[in-house]
Amino acid sequence: MLTLAEIMETIKMVQEENLDIRTITMGISLRDCADPDPKRACRKIYDKITRLASRLVAVGEEISREYGIPIVHKRISVTPISLIAECSRQEDYVEYALTLDAAAAAVGVNFIGGFSALVHKGFTGGDRILITSIPAALAGTGRVCASVNVATTRAGINMDAVYLMGRVIKETAARTAEQGGLGCAKLVVFSNVPEDNPFMAGAFHGVGEPECTINVGVSGPGVVKNAVARVGNADFGTLAETVKKTAFKITRMGELVGRLAAERLGVPFGIVDLSLAPTPAVGDSVAEILEAMGLERCGTHGTTAALALLNDAVKKGGAMASSYVGGLSGAFIPVSEDAGMIRAVEGGALSLDKLEAMTCVCSVGLDMIAVPGDTSAETIAAIIADEVAIGVINNKTTAVRIIPAPGKKVGDKVTFGGLLGEAPVMAVHPFSADNFVRRGGRIPAPIQSLTN
Repeated sequence: MLTLAEIMETIKMVQEENLDIRTITMGISLRDCADPDPKRACRKIYDKITRLASRLVAVGEEISREYGIPIVHKRISVTPISLIAECSRQEDYVEYALTLDAAAAAVGVNFIGGFSALVHKGFTGGDRILITSIPAALAGTGRVCASVNVATTRAGINMDAVYLMGRVIKETAARTAEQGGLGCAKLVVFSNVPEDNPFMAGAFHGVGEPECTINVGVSGPGVVKNAVARVGNADFGTLAETVKKTAFKITRMGELVGRLAAERLGVPFGIVDLSLAPTPAVGDSVAEILEAMGLERCGTHGTTAALALLNDAVKKGGAMASSYVGGLSGAFIPVSEDAGMIRAVEGGALSLDKLEAMTCVCSVGLDMIAVPGDTSAETIAAIIADEVAIGVINNKTTAVRIIPAPGKKVGDKVTFGGLLGEAPVMAVHPFSADNFVRRGGRIPAPIQSLTN
């Protein structure tokens, strides 16, 4: 039961500290939509999505009005399309992406995720077709998001997939060059991908999930920043406890909204993802939380330690607030979507190498990074390999969402708008990794994978 004081505190968080529900995401299984006839399969997909999600946006807006809590996005995730389309014997799966886009538009959601493949141990024919369809699919749709899982701690790293994704990212950027390579902002390469992630662009509905479910992603960097600022120069134990208590309150609000949405839509409640997801808005920055801890600028020495404290305390607070925490859950560090990160890059405090170090202790990985447009597919593949190796060795989810911005060089900016913000173009190393990424095969799983 919420007390009056807690209700007033939540109102203050919403009005003054940018607290919001970042997304209500409906996960939908499409496994019963597979059909050898692609037109029949696409019709089944469209009909199922529009039937189950017909009231998703209306219910989200209804809850937002009743409780005064902003719900920024309503989204859908579906079974990886590579699993559904494989029996259709199509040469490409763009028709499936167009169907997803049309269904998303029909029900009014912001994004739909699941144009995805899981290839951490190798490819099926359908996997290859889906991956090579990604550039055309993302260039030809507005709401579809794609993801590919190329590594797990259990399987190791599929380096053939890593190299292929380097080339796919380059082609996607070229096909969306007039939008600054926007297609790449809707494409994520993962290691240890979770099946219940409500955040885009990496959301899909995993094969272990129920027929339909509601997952919620909460966000509150501004709330956490103000809480950290209030404790001043307190010791680290007090600092961690403050973040933990704040995350508890944020998560509890998220679960309330998620359960209400699930009940009104008549589907099971899945998880609450308590990630601190920043926006370009002033005061809604993860980098500014780290700076409130005592860093002059995010990226300086001590940043990784500060982020580790933040991520751990957020998870502890969330786990106390809900028994159904899932997804990614922790702190996101996207560059273009975080005003403080942008300042740090522009001020020379934050480099690609430092961001990679920070991903060892954060929720995801190298996120919304813009690099020069002439960066080679091999260099992009090498960046992916480094990042997924961190995930494999540390048994955590890591990801890469990188944009080789066409026609841009270091120091330029590329603007995407909305929650995607704008990204300063960051330098990559000039030395080649071509021979390394072209070796082919699979980097074996680490010894710590043998836990049975």
